Amino acid sequence: MSSDFLQSLSQAFVAAGYRLYLVGGCVRDQMLGRLLHDLDLTTDAPPAVTLRLAKSLGANTYSLGEKFGTISMIADDTVIEVTTFRAANPGQFSRDLREDLAHRDFTINALARDLQSGTLHDYWGGADDLRAGIIRGVENPAARFAEDPARLVRAVRFAAQFGFQIEPATAVAITAAAPTLRAISPERVGREISRLLVSDRSALGIELLVNLGLAAVCLPELEAMRQMPQGDFRHKDVYNHTLLVLGKVAPSPLLRWTALLHDIAKPQTYSVENGEVHFFGHEVVGARMAREMMSRLHSEPTELVAQVSRLVELHLRAGLYEADWTDGAVRRFIRESDTVLEPLLAFARADLTTANPRKLLAGEQKIDQLAERIANLQAQAEVAKMHSPLDGDDLMALFSRPPGRWIAEIKDYLLNLVLDGSLSQEDRVTATALALQFVAANAAGRPTEPKSG
Repeated sequence: MSSDFLQSLSQAFVAAGYRLYLVGGCVRDQMLGRLLHDLDLTTDAPPAVTLRLAKSLGANTYSLGEKFGTISMIADDTVIEVTTFRAANPGQFSRDLREDLAHRDFTINALARDLQSGTLHDYWGGADDLRAGIIRGVENPAARFAEDPARLVRAVRFAAQFGFQIEPATAVAITAAAPTLRAISPERVGREISRLLVSDRSALGIELLVNLGLAAVCLPELEAMRQMPQGDFRHKDVYNHTLLVLGKVAPSPLLRWTALLHDIAKPQTYSVENGEVHFFGHEVVGARMAREMMSRLHSEPTELVAQVSRLVELHLRAGLYEADWTDGAVRRFIRESDTVLEPLLAFARADLTTANPRKLLAGEQKIDQLAERIANLQAQAEVAKMHSPLDGDDLMALFSRPPGRWIAEIKDYLLNLVLDGSLSQEDRVTATALALQFVAANAAGRPTEPKSG
């Protein structure tokens, strides 16, 4: 957004005897060179003053959060939230910037920049931690997590998002406080996990959730995957395979959730027969578990939950493809995959994690062949839907003639023009003129009659 409005707003606060600061993630992202979208500001001014000053500058204001100290406004299509300094006691406000920052979650978020002077206020070494790539709780990590247990998962999310390390004392405090996740709403935990999953290092984030004891509380099914017995039987490590697939799929919510949950039912369906490990029906059981897990977290739209569940159920199908599949079998695959066909093929490629180059290449070629056949059949289906702008009844009426082979010849002529792209199949006027020209150019102006014999 334009800096003019922020400067005008800052000057208005100063003229009224207050200060205004860019704060938290905005300062962090600014220092990391990331794009800023919505802006978070903090001030020593009471909410009523913030509201009055914003209105004086013509901003569209919203005061729904006023009792919590937050006034929202929109300027230059940017959402700006201005929050009065918060005190140590919940629900109370402060006039001290340091007190407000002391209760932020991590040092890299406990940063404030004075909009008037540009001065950076950094009381706990957040700038140094930002340069070093460290996630550190402000002053007393255990106390910060006690204030809001959602910060436990947020620490992991930041580590995955930025590729940072969690400082050892902060990591210890996370593990100790893990049970307190049960005290907050599943939605808040789910939102953090959803954001973690679409980060650049989602596999790292999931591994941290498990290693720090957080998954055992909020995603116990993952812990069950990690603890699956290997014994003397040969089968791939399901937990590590899941992490590998997470690292391969594109960062879309659909593919990342599917990667996380596609083998989630293997611990439940594990069996050994004649010295071989099996997971009979794990895709069907997994589809139900995926739906239950995502619904439990209340973090994603119902449509996405349904799509993830469907992909989990179908995730083995593409790998079963063989070159001797009939066109009918491929069409059935298309119909069964329905709206998740494209992500299903993308996921099937990511699900190939063998370390054997020959097997990996063979698997990739098989999926490529299936995708090619699907594309060909879909193209044929689209071509089959094309038609002449004029049907038999139209032509009989146009030429006042009974049915005959001559109709097919004209329709084929018009259809070829449609296939070539030189005639729209909806353009009846042009088609009529072309049909008349075609007939006039054949058989001395008479429609072609059927040949005898």
